[in-house]
This record gives sequence, C-alpha cells and structure tokens, in this order.
Amino acid sequence: MWEAIWHYEFLRNAFVAGILTGFAAPLLGVFIVVRRLSLIADALSHVTLAGIAAGLLLGSLAPAAASWNPLYIGMGFSVVGSLLVEKLRAVYRHYEELAIPIILSSGIGLSVIFISIANGFTTDLFSYLFGSVSAVSRADVWTAVVVAAAAAIVILAFYKELFLLSFDEEYARVSGIRTTLIHFLFIVLVALVIAASMRIVGVLLISSLMTLPVAASIRIAKSFKQAMGLSILFGELAVIAGLWAAYELDWAPGGTIVIVAVVILLFALGWKRGRQR
Repeated sequence: MWEAIWHYEFLRNAFVAGILTGFAAPLLGVFIVVRRLSLIADALSHVTLAGIAAGLLLGSLAPAAASWNPLYIGMGFSVVGSLLVEKLRAVYRHYEELAIPIILSSGIGLSVIFISIANGFTTDLFSYLFGSVSAVSRADVWTAVVVAAAAAIVILAFYKELFLLSFDEEYARVSGIRTTLIHFLFIVLVALVIAASMRIVGVLLISSLMTLPVAASIRIAKSFKQAMGLSILFGELAVIAGLWAAYELDWAPGGTIVIVAVVILLFALGWKRGRQR
C-alpha cells in the first residue's frame, strides 16, 4: 500500500483524510462519552445522511445544483440537527436523553423519504453509507483539514470549560462559565466532525470511531488527559491499520477500520484484566 500511495492521488487523499479523522473523532469522543452522549454521533450521522440524500436528489432534479457537493449540504443538516439536540435537551430538562432518539428518528425518516423520491440508492449515496477510499476527493481532504484544525483549536481554547461541563455542569454554571455558548460550540463541532468523517468511515460506522478508541483508553488511562491521548493514539492506529488491511485484502475501509478498533478494545480489556490478576 505504501508504494501505491505515492502513485495514486485517491489513496493519498484517503490516507490524509483518515489520519485527520482518527485525530478529531476520538478527541471529541472523550468528552461525548464522559457526558453520556455516545449515541449523539448516530443521531447526527443519520441527519447528515438526510442532507446528503437531499443534496443528491436536488442535483438530479435541478441541473444547476448538480455541481454542488452534497457533503456540504449534509454538514448544514448536521449542524441544524446538533442545535435541535441542545434545544430539546433544554425543553426536556428532566428527560434530556429523549433529545437524541427524537433527532435520530427524524434523520432516518427524512433519509428514507429522500431516498424513496430518488428511486433508491445511488453509487454516491452508498459510498456515504459505508465509506469509500476511491470517493475521497481533494475537497474532502481540505474539509477534513479545516474541521480537524477547528476541533483542536476549540479544545485547546476551552479545555477547562469543557472539562467542568463534562463532569459537573452545575458547578460550571455557578462558576460563571457561559455553559449555553460552550454547549452549542461543542455540539456544532461534533456535527462538523461527523459530516467530514463520512467519506472514510461512512454514516453507519462513524459513531464507532468516536466511541471505541475512548472505550479502550478509559480501561487503561489513569487520568482524563491520558485517556484523551490514548484515544487519539488508538484512533490513529485503527485508521492506519484499517486502511492498510482494506487495501491489501480488498475489504470495505469503514468496516475494516471499525473491526481494528474493536480488536484494540479487546486487547485493552484483556490487558486490564491481566493487570488486575
């Protein structure tokens, strides 16, 4: 694979986009898991799918829109969905977990409607569902660069605030932190990372890359920062090994990356159990 990367642009695009995804997804995933919002990635990925399906449908109905990148429309849907999640969490203050299934159901419903209007799946839509190495364009790479950089900047700038919000929201509010602003900023960033990662991992598997490396790291790490570092390490390892195995074995890249992440998790669980004995 390493020789082929220098000869084929689509492999370079996939590798770079995968590295960026392996960094940004677990970085945000640590905060998502601690806040017990692990299913939000599934909800927003299905909302993103609805936006992509709408973009592809619009392109087929209006020739002027055929040149539009459906990923950007999906990002718009994902951002709106993330804001609605926060709004619903405020509405159902004592039942905040209801916000995620409401948005998840809405995203699935819209996706089915748009897909049925378009008379079924297209090749482009199928690549968004499960990820596709050959479908990653240079524009997708630059999108991943911008989103990953934004994720790093926001985490560095608001680490203390996000840490307090994740573990004790009431104390953070009393301390004078603008909790609403931080919540919205974080959730929008999660939406953008999910949308930008779909070309590599796919709609149905993106939540795995946000949670599996974190699940492995928290079994080993002794501090929150260590868990964050290990999550990124495991995420990068899963992406690199998964892309290599997918190329060599001619497997779907998204599924291969997720299975590698599962193997890493099993090793982490086994290592922890061995240490306890």
